[in-house]
Amino acid sequence: MAHPNLHAKSSAKKFGGKPEDYIHLHNWLDETKGWFGDSLHRLNRHHSEGIFEMEQRFGTEFKNSDGKIVYTRYVGEQHVQEDCNGYIPSAKEWINNISKNERPIWMMKTIKLEFND
Repeated sequence: MAHPNLHAKSSAKKFGGKPEDYIHLHNWLDETKGWFGDSLHRLNRHHSEGIFEMEQRFGTEFKNSDGKIVYTRYVGEQHVQEDCNGYIPSAKEWINNISKNERPIWMMKTIKLEFND
């Protein structure tokens, strides 16, 4: 699983600014790791509805430290795609697939994020 700090670095690379501009959003999406110790924590917020909930909670846009407007939804979409193998599922897809023996690859595979500091 990608750490919220890695997601924040990825956001800074993609949208500009610093990782600190994005960490609160990634921490919120991954807060559910405290409830589940595995990748299935994602069923709570890593879906299109969770991204819209994040947008309602934090606002539709914000200025990063470069002074650039960033859309909260785009950051959420980026995070979910990184954790769900390039895919943004719906909450219904999570529910429909959670008890299957063979789950879709987006449920189990994370895109590997690496950064050299």
